[in-house]
Amino acid sequence: MSNGKVVLITGAGTGFGRLSAETLANHGYTVFAGIREVDGRNAATAAELKAHASGRIHPVEFDVTSDASVSAAIAEILSEGGGRLDVVVNNAGVATFGLAEAFTPAQLQALFEVNVIGPQRVNRAALPTMRAQGSGLLIQITSGLGRIIFPVMGIYSASKFAVEALAEAYRYELAPIGVDSVIIQPGAFPTGILTRTMYGVEGERAQGYGDNAALPEIIGQAMGGMLNGPNPPDPQDVADAVLRLCETPTGERPLRTVVDNLSGDGPRAINNLTDQIQAGMFTGMGMGGLLQPRGGDKPAS
Repeated sequence: MSNGKVVLITGAGTGFGRLSAETLANHGYTVFAGIREVDGRNAATAAELKAHASGRIHPVEFDVTSDASVSAAIAEILSEGGGRLDVVVNNAGVATFGLAEAFTPAQLQALFEVNVIGPQRVNRAALPTMRAQGSGLLIQITSGLGRIIFPVMGIYSASKFAVEALAEAYRYELAPIGVDSVIIQPGAFPTGILTRTMYGVEGERAQGYGDNAALPEIIGQAMGGMLNGPNPPDPQDVADAVLRLCETPTGERPLRTVVDNLSGDGPRAINNLTDQIQAGMFTGMGMGGLLQPRGGDKPAS
């Protein structure tokens, strides 16, 4: 049975996005699964999703790097979803791996187009509806690497640090009108993201790094061992976190949720410290109210 809530998930063809789409549909949400080339190379995936959960998943053509694609998809969702849009899960993203110097400015621009500008493009398209409703939820899937830094993953971290800041700013700006902005910080999971990883095109620059030229191989082996062990992390944990946030009332959702049983203590510690610093700064400036989300979900019609 439908619960009346309409959800958009970007990058819903694989990994966290697909698991989240299936999980929410199983719990009665109407899910629009944003996928690129939905009638082309991803047609089989779209068909599988469409057949799931009594047809509560609706694949929709969605390219987060295109204003026209995003606008058309949001219009389609509002038309088919009764004019509502209750939750947006910004999941689409690209990973990078390699020495920072090996990445060209053009590569960095392409990465930020997906990982940072993409969520901003989607949020801007969705927010007029949420503001009119007086309710809504923006969920940003970032990473523990949006809080801590590993060598050879700095380019990826830069994009995740940026979108963390964007999502937190939305948190404070939207809270008074009943729209929550929250962040999920996954650790490393076996989602197949390495098949969608960008590598620096100027790898020959590593020749000047001495022993550190081997860092990509060393860190890659360490990550592979962590993900291919006898009890690898389960990506379903992230989908379950998405569901919990959707089910939590407005104003009671935490800003950040770490989903990482292997190395999550570091991001949690940083989150706790920055929460204290933000609270102190806002209180000292007489803006403590920014830390108190207000408003409530209006019933779906």
